[in-house]
Order: sequence, then C-alpha cells, then structure tokens
Amino acid sequence: MVVAGQVSALDSYFDDLEHDRKAEIQALRLLILDAVPGLSETLKGTTPAFARGDAERIAMRLQPGNRVQLILHRGTKAGADDLFRFEDPDRLIAWAAPDRGVITICDAADLAGKSEAISQVLRRWVAMTTR
Repeated sequence: MVVAGQVSALDSYFDDLEHDRKAEIQALRLLILDAVPGLSETLKGTTPAFARGDAERIAMRLQPGNRVQLILHRGTKAGADDLFRFEDPDRLIAWAAPDRGVITICDAADLAGKSEAISQVLRRWVAMTTR
C-alpha cells in the first residue's frame, strides 16, 4: 500500500495504462487523492483502489471497453446492514446494492462538471464508512 504523494507501482501503472480515456482516469485519480487526503492507493488485480488504513472504500472500474467508473463500497463483501443510508443530493450514484454505489464518468466534460460534487461525495463516503 502506498500513501498518496509517494512514487509507487501505481505511478507506473498509470504511466503504462493504455486506455482511450487515460487523461480522464489520471484526472480522476488526482481528484480522489485531493478530495480525501491521507488515502492510500493499491492495485487490486488490475483495478486501482483507494483506502484509509486497511479499509478500502473506493475503486476504479475501467473495463470493459472505455468505461470510467468509481465504485464506492464498504468492503469486499456486500453488507446486510438495512440501516445504512447515504445521502446523494446531486444524484451522482447509481446504487448496485444498498451499500455499493457506482459513479459513471461519461467524458472529460462530464468529469469537469461533476468534479466538485464527486469530491464532496468521496469525502463523506470515506468518513462515513471508515468509522
């Protein structure tokens, strides 16, 4: 696990990444690291993931095709906590499960338009799910 700001295998991963939307992916990585200071980043298989301590809470989904998504989760196993609620006033999140959300980035303009709202969501998500 590498703390944000250190040169890492993830830097090499992003340098070597062949993806139609590489610029957006790199911008999204910086947005994540800026939005939630102190996150560490790892590669889970071929997926960039971000954690606070041992609690991974954000992952990128870049496949299939030219997909760019953020997966917000509360751990590797879906939770059965019927009481979990997360407010999403900007309606950025598509809920794949009650505690697993997906934010889709359609293109560079979409990322630019959503950046501030994504930053706010990520800060609240990590704070709420790593207590």
